[in-house]
Amino acid sequence: MSEMITPDLVDLDLTADSKEVAARALALRMLSLGRVTDLDGFLADVAAREAQMPTGLEGGIGIPHCRSAHVTAPTLAFGRSAAGVDFGAPDGPADLIFLIAAPAGADDAHLSILSSLARRLMRPEFVAALRAAGTPAEAAALVAGDDTPGPKPAETAPQPSAPQSNEQQPSAPQPNEPTTPAAPKAAAPTPEAAPDTEGAARPFRVVAVTSCPTGIAHTYMAAESLQQAARAEGMEIRVETQGSAGFTPLDPADIAAADAVVLAHDVPVRDRARFAGKATVDVGVKAGINRPAELLAEAREKAARGETGTPAPTPVEQQGRETDGHGARLRTWLMSGVSYMVPFVAAGGLLIALAFAIGGYEINTAPSVAEHFVWTEAASWAALLFQTGSLAFGFLVPVLAGYIAYGMADRPGLVPGFVGGAVALTINAGFLGGLIAGLIAGGTVLAVQRIRIPTALRGIMPVVVLPLIGSAVTAFLMFLVVGKPVASLQKALTDWLSGLSGANAIILGVILGLMMCFDLGGPLNKVAYAFAIGGLASPNEGSLKVMAAVMAAGMVPPLALALATTVRGRLFSKTERENGKAAWFLGASFITEGAIPFAAADPLRVIPAAMAGGAVTGALSMAFECTLRAPHGGVFVIPLIGNPFLYLVAIAAGTITAAGLVILLKGLRGRPQAPADADGEAGAENAPVTVAA
Repeated sequence: MSEMITPDLVDLDLTADSKEVAARALALRMLSLGRVTDLDGFLADVAAREAQMPTGLEGGIGIPHCRSAHVTAPTLAFGRSAAGVDFGAPDGPADLIFLIAAPAGADDAHLSILSSLARRLMRPEFVAALRAAGTPAEAAALVAGDDTPGPKPAETAPQPSAPQSNEQQPSAPQPNEPTTPAAPKAAAPTPEAAPDTEGAARPFRVVAVTSCPTGIAHTYMAAESLQQAARAEGMEIRVETQGSAGFTPLDPADIAAADAVVLAHDVPVRDRARFAGKATVDVGVKAGINRPAELLAEAREKAARGETGTPAPTPVEQQGRETDGHGARLRTWLMSGVSYMVPFVAAGGLLIALAFAIGGYEINTAPSVAEHFVWTEAASWAALLFQTGSLAFGFLVPVLAGYIAYGMADRPGLVPGFVGGAVALTINAGFLGGLIAGLIAGGTVLAVQRIRIPTALRGIMPVVVLPLIGSAVTAFLMFLVVGKPVASLQKALTDWLSGLSGANAIILGVILGLMMCFDLGGPLNKVAYAFAIGGLASPNEGSLKVMAAVMAAGMVPPLALALATTVRGRLFSKTERENGKAAWFLGASFITEGAIPFAAADPLRVIPAAMAGGAVTGALSMAFECTLRAPHGGVFVIPLIGNPFLYLVAIAAGTITAAGLVILLKGLRGRPQAPADADGEAGAENAPVTVAA
């Protein structure tokens, strides 16, 4: 640890009025020591991590951190602010700020050391000592662990009843070692205390998993908090930290013996099916840090009531589960289905488009290639492509419904979802029918899973009972209750898109363009994209225009930033100019996320400009009546686009509009003063752009 922080990396009088300014001040210290090679690139990575989840913790602590290709060695910088800096903690600003920088390929040993710091931040005596430190050298020694207050590992009494908890280990932490009370309670066993095989009372047993997007700090801080709270409550706990330093899975015997499970995570829990049938508390990782005793109490209550917890979320879990509302969860479930449907749309759409390009639009009347295929005829090959693509398209609605249900209820929802999607096809309910069927199937399985059943039947629930009941209920509701109204609504939507023209089409193009460019690949972008590819499930002239407008608008932001960095490079940092070169290809490939680094650094100028350009392109694409059968591909599917020349004109117009606005807005603010580069030279050409608040 002493190699990671030195007195030169400590600022006991940090002056900053925002977290961006604080991060820059500490990062400059790293830059001066050669620990960071590109200041703006590193700060962009810090900002991107901060955007995933605020890094402020209760108790006045801020821990901005990231992995970055611009970091040469694992490094810690520490700042102490008298005024405090807001890092998003619920109890107010942070006065102790740790900037943690890890290289993109940091080894496990270094990351284990960083994780040990995260654990020590949960100890009040350590935090108090940092606030009292009088010199940078003293603070650096505390952080490095050379002068940590409190009992040393050797001073901690061994626990004969169980292996020692991991904070007692002098080496890298072993988080799934058990934490047990120091001595058994003398009081009579409570109803919550579970009897062991001999009838004697034993501590309440919990297994837990903690994880966060970066896996450097929050993961281990949550583990430490849960262990401390369990010790105070007389519980036994084993914690699996799925962090950057790797993880050792919980012993299956420990899981089997556990009375409850606590999952504090912001990324999907690996192998979550291990915890099926256990009372489960499922929250975000910050809840594990801020209110561990409350989570353990909730786990005890659920176990006492015999609850088995909610079904395991799928790999499409959303972040920030603790505060997500019904709307956010619904969006996540729908995006689960759409994400699995997109490959079918892409493969099927491209095959059909190639078939039309080779054999013309009359190829859809060709006989089955299984009965008639001539190896030397282009028409036969076109028919093969068309019929293969049509088969792929036939899976769209069942896959959509199946994976919406999967997003809600995991694997038990797949069969009811696919059955509901097949019913939607049978009654011509189309894309909307698939959405409804998936929600019905997932909701049915969730409801059945909440019914208390005998332990003997739990083994057959996922493979027999849940698929059986879910499929029967979903089919009944789709065939006899909601199917026909949804089919009528789908027909009305299809007819509306078919007749879309003139001003109505242009207005829709503007709206779709704004949505595609507002959050650059975020939820609103995905909604617009899902609307477009949903139309491809029942393609007509209107739905093909919508698909073309959506893809064109989505190409604009990265292309515009690439153009702006080429035309007015002095308005951008060196890192942004390098990103601009890559943005040419990303934009041409319809990867809207290529503009995210620019938006993260300067959102108030980049995002409005991108939205204006996207609106122009969407409107022109609809006005030019451009069509597209493929859901992706960018300029590489231009030959398959209706009115390809005018389509390129629409993209160029939006790109020029957005690039011009970016240049104008950045020029109006004036250019920032360029700090010295790592080699000591300053230059206007390399002037970094200040990270916007």
